[in-house]
Amino acid sequence: MASAAELRRQIIERAGNRCEYCGLAQAGQEAAFHVDHVVPVSAGGLTNLDNLALACVSCSLRKGARQVAPDPQTGEAVALFNPRRDAWRVHFRWDGVPVVGLTPTGRATVEALRMNRALAWAIRAEEAHRGRHPPLGHT
Repeated sequence: MASAAELRRQIIERAGNRCEYCGLAQAGQEAAFHVDHVVPVSAGGLTNLDNLALACVSCSLRKGARQVAPDPQTGEAVALFNPRRDAWRVHFRWDGVPVVGLTPTGRATVEALRMNRALAWAIRAEEAHRGRHPPLGHT
């Protein structure tokens, strides 16, 4: 079994050192990104590579133990984006710095994680200026 440090290294490497939800780069951020249980431990999720994702502090704290959220278009409860199961570009696209939800899951995730809050836009604009936005794999 991998040590906690080795598991974190593998997660960071797989994610390209970016939040697997919103695509934010760890580079330039003051707070270390979290390792998120995609399926929370409280719902039976395991602490293994297949259930862990790198998440910026904002996405991690807003997601918490939730697995579903309402689709803002229909109000129906739908599954949140699962970076271990779902392809990012199926559920989201970039419209410059805003991220657009393309599916019920995408729309619910954008809203629940507040992926288009003003600070996120400002960070993405700076990332674009530095040539790091949009992130590879999130286009």
